[in-house]
Amino acid sequence: MKNAFYGATALTLVTAGGAFADAHATELTIAIVNNGHMINMQTVAEAYTEATGVTLNWVSLEEGVLREQVTSDTATGGGQYDIINIGMQEAPIWGAAGWIEPLEFGADYDVDDMLPAMRNGLSADGVLYAAPFYGESSMVMYRKDLADAAGVSIVDNDSWDNVKAAAAAMHDPDNGVYGACLRGKPGWGDNMAFVTTVVNSFGGAWFDADMKPTLDTDEWKAAIEFYVDMLGSYGPPGSEGNSFNEILALYNEGKCGMWIDATIAASFLEVDGVAYAQSPNAGNPVGANWLWAWAMAVPTGTDKTDEAKAFIEWATSKAYIEAVGNHPDFGWGSVPTGTRTSTYAIPEFQAAAAFADAELAAINSAAPEATDIKPYVGVQFAAIPEFPEVGSAVAQEIAAALSGAKTVDEALAASQSAADAIMQEAGYY
Repeated sequence: MKNAFYGATALTLVTAGGAFADAHATELTIAIVNNGHMINMQTVAEAYTEATGVTLNWVSLEEGVLREQVTSDTATGGGQYDIINIGMQEAPIWGAAGWIEPLEFGADYDVDDMLPAMRNGLSADGVLYAAPFYGESSMVMYRKDLADAAGVSIVDNDSWDNVKAAAAAMHDPDNGVYGACLRGKPGWGDNMAFVTTVVNSFGGAWFDADMKPTLDTDEWKAAIEFYVDMLGSYGPPGSEGNSFNEILALYNEGKCGMWIDATIAASFLEVDGVAYAQSPNAGNPVGANWLWAWAMAVPTGTDKTDEAKAFIEWATSKAYIEAVGNHPDFGWGSVPTGTRTSTYAIPEFQAAAAFADAELAAINSAAPEATDIKPYVGVQFAAIPEFPEVGSAVAQEIAAALSGAKTVDEALAASQSAADAIMQEAGYY
C-alpha cells in the first residue's frame, strides 16, 4: 500500500495546478549542492518527468565549487543552468541586481505557509526570488550514551567552557572516538559558517558600523583561539579538510562525540542515542546559531523561465514533502525540513523526527537582523556583495591556523589586511 500511495501522491503532485500540467520544455539543467536532500530529489523527481515529459539534467557539485560555478554563470547571463541552488546570502542581492527571476506561485502553493525566517531571507523588497527546498539553523548533536558514560551533560545554550569540557570527557582517540567534530575546510560557507557563530557568541562581528573589518579585535582573537584549541585538542586529525559531508560520514561511523552544525544533518544521522541542544555561547546568544536555506532560483540567462518556475513550484510544495514522506525509499524522517510551518504539524513527521522540536526552535531563534554589535543583515555571513570574497580569504587563514601553519595572531593579521583591501576597493570607506 505504501508504494501505491506514493504513486498516487506523486501523480497528483505533478498534474494538479496549471503550472505543473503546462510544463512543455524537453529538458532542464539543474545545478544542485551534493547533499542528501538534493540527491533524494533526483529519485522523487522521476515522477515529474513521467507526468510532464520534462527531462531533468542534474549537475551535482560540492558546495564551494557550486558557488563558484553558479555565481560566474549567473552574473554573466551564461545560460548554462535553468535552475540553480543558492542561499540567503545570494538571493536578495542577486534578485535586486536582476540576475534571477522573481517567483510567484498559484494559490495551492500557499506561500504564507513558508516559515517567515525563510521567506524573508530569500526576498528583497518583499519580492521572493528563491524558493526554499530546505531550511536550517545550527545546533548541537551529541551522543548521549557517550556523554552519560563520561559523566557529563550538555544543555540548551550551554557555555562554551562546559561544551569543551564535555568534548574532553568523551574524547577517546585510542578507540576511534573524537570529542568534537567541527568544520575546518576553508570556505565562506564551510568553516566560516561555524566559526562566525563562535565569533558572534564571543561578542564579535565581521564589520563595524562603518563597514570596516574587525578581525583584529579581542573578540575575534578569543573566539579563534578557543576554536583552534578545542578542535585541535579534541577533534579528528585533518580537521582542516572536513566540512558537512566529511563530518556526517565520521559521525555515522561512530567517531564523533558531538557535532555542532546544520540542523538538517539530523535527518541523515544513522547512529543511536543522539540528543540535541541549542547552540552554546560565550555570553552573547545572539548569532550563536546560524540561519540558512538551500533554495531554488531561476537565472535570467535561461530561455526556459516558465518551465523552470513550474519545476520549482513542484519541488518546494507541500505535496512534494508528502511524496518524500510516503516514498518507499525514504520516509517521514527524510523529508526536507525547515521551510514550512505545516511540516511540523504532520503526525508522521513528528513520530519519525526526534530532532523536529530542536530544529524549529533553532530556526525561530536565529537572529539575522542588524544589531548594535553586528551592523549588517546575516548571521554567519554579511548580506553584502563583497562578503563571499572577504569570507573566502579569511577562511583560508583560519584553516591555516587550525592546521598549525600559522599562529592565530598571524592568521588574523592576514585576514584583517585582506578584508580591509577588499572593502576599500569596493568603496565602503
